[in-house]
Amino acid sequence: MANTIKKMIRKHKKKKLMAQKARLARQQGKIETEKEKDDYQTRLSKHKRKVAKKTLITVTAVIVIVAAFIIYMEKRSYHNYKILQTSEQEDIVSTNYVEMEGNILRYSPDGVSLVSNKMETLWSETYSMQNPVADVQGSRAVIADKDGNSIFMFDKNGKTGNVTTSYSIVKAKVSENGLVAAILDGGDDTWINFYSFDGSLIAENQTRIDDPGYPLDVAISDNGVIMMVTYQFVDGNDTTSYVAFYNFGDVGQNEDDRIVSGYKYKGVVVPQIEYLDQNRSIAIRDDGFTLYRGGQIPKEVKTIKEDKEIVSTFFDDDLVGLVFKNDSKDKLYTMNVYKLDGTLKFKKDFNIPYTTIKMSDGNILMYNSSQICIMNSKGVQKYMGAVDGTVKNFFKIGWNRYILVSDGGVNLIKLS
Repeated sequence: MANTIKKMIRKHKKKKLMAQKARLARQQGKIETEKEKDDYQTRLSKHKRKVAKKTLITVTAVIVIVAAFIIYMEKRSYHNYKILQTSEQEDIVSTNYVEMEGNILRYSPDGVSLVSNKMETLWSETYSMQNPVADVQGSRAVIADKDGNSIFMFDKNGKTGNVTTSYSIVKAKVSENGLVAAILDGGDDTWINFYSFDGSLIAENQTRIDDPGYPLDVAISDNGVIMMVTYQFVDGNDTTSYVAFYNFGDVGQNEDDRIVSGYKYKGVVVPQIEYLDQNRSIAIRDDGFTLYRGGQIPKEVKTIKEDKEIVSTFFDDDLVGLVFKNDSKDKLYTMNVYKLDGTLKFKKDFNIPYTTIKMSDGNILMYNSSQICIMNSKGVQKYMGAVDGTVKNFFKIGWNRYILVSDGGVNLIKLS
């Protein structure tokens, strides 16, 4: 009996000892597992930091390379150009060309066509006009017979509508959504008509020379809600300009003649106005320019006046340029280029005998009958040189791509 009890005690102790060993083994394994996990997390964290560091170095290097490339391209000047494409079968004398959202709108007294930058005809329409003039905004265009009675509206797919007016056309402008405003001369009275893209009449406004004056120019906001008109009248012995904003939305329905705001400028001529988008517009004055802002009720926000006589102006959606005669014999002109908050971006003296100056796709283009000059938006001269033939028109069509129209034909050129 005693032996049996001793055996049972030994067996119990053995089981207890084995259980303790198993428990210790489990605890040790857990410790080792936790340690392995910690080691793994540490290694993973280090790996992530290395990857992030390499990624940051790579991204920084790419940014530096891209920035250096941009700076290089901005500073780079070209000395030649090569012709990429040419179209010689053109009636250069009676045909005009204007850029239209990467393509070329080609129009003449007989008709209009949209041509790709590879000189492939995308569509064409015929009409009969004596003196066609065009205005383009984005993918919309209007062609009007100045001093005639025909207006045609177009988009990237072709004609959208046309109008035969009761009075002779002075000017026609189009908005980005295809609405058209036209100044019509009725003798003692003038009319400012507003048309849909299909040619249907939206509104008409009769004006007189004494109230509010003779309309010189008209512009439309991108969404077609606001029509901007500049009038000129004589106030006593002074010539006075009046810039009026007509709202054809809900905001303007309770206002007299739908005029929601207007500004008079005594002793100033405002020959040109333009909407830059649906909220911003500009009035080019004979002494500078005025900027306006507001989607429903435009307000005057900045006026830049110059004491010198302005000989040329140019602008786009980002910049406004004024050119003055220079007193220096070495430099004929001075160019002041402003941002659209009115701050001066750069000033440059130059000696280019231009007859035309304009903005085209972010570049400042100058040319006369035999020379062209290209500056970027920072005033860096990219190219200056003579061209073959007599230059009729010149504009940018894409990155380092230009359309050069001369008496020898239409050329797509690239600076080299």
